[in-house]
Amino acid sequence: MKKTTQLKTNKLPKPRLEGDFSLEAALLARRSVRSFQKASISLDQLGQLLWAAQGVTNPENFRTTPSAGALYPINVYAAVGNVNGLSPGVYKYRSHTHDLIETGNVDKRDALCRAALIQTTIRQAPVVIVLTANFEKTTVKYGRRGFRYVLLEAGHAAQNICLQAIALRLGSVVIGAFSDAKVSRIMGLDRGYTPLYLLPHGKTAEISE
Repeated sequence: MKKTTQLKTNKLPKPRLEGDFSLEAALLARRSVRSFQKASISLDQLGQLLWAAQGVTNPENFRTTPSAGALYPINVYAAVGNVNGLSPGVYKYRSHTHDLIETGNVDKRDALCRAALIQTTIRQAPVVIVLTANFEKTTVKYGRRGFRYVLLEAGHAAQNICLQAIALRLGSVVIGAFSDAKVSRIMGLDRGYTPLYLLPHGKTAEISE
């Protein structure tokens, strides 16, 4: 009989729908941050960031990010190093249940840093959000144009995350320079998915640009 592995589920706190930071203030304050404190972030903060990326916002499964044909080809992962309430490891976000599935129990930040041309902000951040995509989910309907739609959707999700980070008084930066093959292997991505963005997050030590 084939042995199966039971994946651990981690429920996230319910997303907060009202805050004390206006959209305009978040737009004004958004900057790329490459230096973080050693302090942890909370599970509430991580859950809010993930919800901003791909959270479900109504009973029809529509989400915070627009998606061509509502196909939602983006999967969101978190490489956790220092988040209160979570062990270091790799987690996959599930939008429909707003929870995390633990897919690996090893801190992958250093490996991601090396896969991304030694950008040390990745190693330093308490968590790195990884946006991945299955292009075929969209191209099967829209053909070659679907490639554009998927990349646009990843951009929408990344901006949502960055603005939510500001509202949570966290720093963030978007990183696109890395080895696709290495990041896929490090994160144990689902078959057919390609990494598009790495987004380190943490409490700001200094703003660089």
